[in-house]
Amino acid sequence: MCLGIPGKVVSTYRENDLLMGKVDFGGVAKRVCLEHVPEVQVGQYVIVHVGFALSVVDEEEAQQIFGFLEKMNELEELKTPQAEAGP
Repeated sequence: MCLGIPGKVVSTYRENDLLMGKVDFGGVAKRVCLEHVPEVQVGQYVIVHVGFALSVVDEEEAQQIFGFLEKMNELEELKTPQAEAGP
C-alpha cells in the first residue's frame, strides 16, 4: 500500500532550481522535493509520498499518523536504500 508518511524537515536547499529538503522519518533521513509546499520551514512536518512533500501538518498530527503507520507495519519503505539525504 502506498501511503503518505509524516517527517520533520531538517534542512532545505536548492537542487537544479528545485526546493529540496532533508526530512527525518523517526531517525531515517531522506531527501524530499518540497516544491509543492514552498512555505515549509525547517522544523515543520510534512506528509511525503514517493519523495514529494504534499502538505504541511502540525507535530501532533504527524506523530499520530506515524504511530498509526507503525502499528500497521507500513513503514518498511523507509528501510529501503535510496539516494543520500542531501546537504
